[in-house]
Amino acid sequence: MSRRAELLALLVSDAVALILAYTAFVLACQRWGWFDHSVIAQGSTLITAIALCLGWLVLFLFAGMYQERFAGSRFDEFVTFLKVVSVGALLLFFSVFIDRMETGSARLGIAFYWGALVVAVSTGRLCVRAFQKALILRGKGLHKAVVVGWSERVEELYKEVARYPAAGLQIVGAVRLQHTQPVQVGVHAGLQGDELLERPVFPEGDALPQEGVEIALNGDFGGQAAHSIAELPGLIDRLNVQDVLIALGPGDHTYLDEVLRVCDGRSVSLKLVPDFYTAIGGMARTEHMYGLPLIEVFPEPIPAWEKSSKRLIDVFASLTVLIIGLPLGLLVGAFVRLTSPGSAIYRQTRVGQYGEHFTMYKFRTMYENAERDTGPVWARKDDARVTPLGRILRRVRLDEMPQLWNVLKGEMSLVGPRPERPFFVEQHVGAIPLYSRRHRVKPGVTGLAQVKWRYDNDLDDVRQKLKYDLFYIENMSLRMDAKILLQTTRTAVGGGGQ
Repeated sequence: MSRRAELLALLVSDAVALILAYTAFVLACQRWGWFDHSVIAQGSTLITAIALCLGWLVLFLFAGMYQERFAGSRFDEFVTFLKVVSVGALLLFFSVFIDRMETGSARLGIAFYWGALVVAVSTGRLCVRAFQKALILRGKGLHKAVVVGWSERVEELYKEVARYPAAGLQIVGAVRLQHTQPVQVGVHAGLQGDELLERPVFPEGDALPQEGVEIALNGDFGGQAAHSIAELPGLIDRLNVQDVLIALGPGDHTYLDEVLRVCDGRSVSLKLVPDFYTAIGGMARTEHMYGLPLIEVFPEPIPAWEKSSKRLIDVFASLTVLIIGLPLGLLVGAFVRLTSPGSAIYRQTRVGQYGEHFTMYKFRTMYENAERDTGPVWARKDDARVTPLGRILRRVRLDEMPQLWNVLKGEMSLVGPRPERPFFVEQHVGAIPLYSRRHRVKPGVTGLAQVKWRYDNDLDDVRQKLKYDLFYIENMSLRMDAKILLQTTRTAVGGGGQ
């Protein structure tokens, strides 16, 4: 079952269950006479049912009930649902119904409606998950996975995954490190012939040990060839891989760091396979996928409700400012056109979440074709490429206003690491460790690095701003976003921008 089909099935199932639960409550009040029916005597029952249904769906969304739970624990999902529906039912009755019903009837009404919700919604979701599991057991809708590890560990993990088909993983390839000095790339028989190619494993100058790397192909795993850990991102793209299973020992930190570096910021799930000593020593907390122990690396940085709230704030704020600020935007655009030749809106390709490229918009603050002779270069103080009007727009941050369209489209957020151009990203990824981790979240119109540091003038500035970006990602919250937006507003009003 595809992610879109799963989401649609859950929405339909929940909507039907919610309406059925409310219908049962109405019947219990009006027809069976179990409770005081004054609470539902006003207005249309259908309209009330639809309104309640939409309210519950929004609450489920904010609680993360529609996040992907591929081959996850149905019991854990039920516990989460139980918490949400319990809190929601209590809030609903104590805020709306309690003053319209007798005390005893209100208590019974709460219990009945809560029970109807639990039975109806959980039954519907159980059916969806059971159907999803049946498809997985038939080999449909599996997550494609690549394994990275020593040869013997890869073989063990491949057999282990095969014993748990309900986990929904299909290993399509493996980067297999060998405990041998010669560097070999093995190609299994039956595909491209039996051949060994002599070539370096890692790029020249890489600090990693010169160990052998072998890629398992269709003979065992059904994958395609790669020749080093550095080529793992290309393998992920070619095979549409969704999971990378890392089967390394406790002493393989160098290899682990390299795998995390090349995969960081990409739209894949990284899972560590715990070794025996780590597991019994209590040094790792694993999650089980139908019996298969795995440790997720780089989980979601914020809870589901905060993530949904952040997106809701982005949409509301960007739409509001774009509508209210339309006259100001038209005025600024006219002044840009009148004061220097060229278009008012400047379009530039930037790197967004998971390394995806998108077109970012801003009011033009530089002269037309300012980098024609120099190519991409960093901005600097008293930059001769910036127009007189552009300096004013930058100081009050008005040049960033068109980026609210990117926020509305979902390519950016109000707060996050600033998106960089692909030219500079390629340079920084190779020169600065963990730079790709910035791409775990959506880029922002403003960010912690922007209010704490200056423009990039050299790699030292980039490294310093990366510290702020990583701190934000690991500690991101709505409260921190509010602080950053407040500081940005203060800077803009005071004309402290650059």
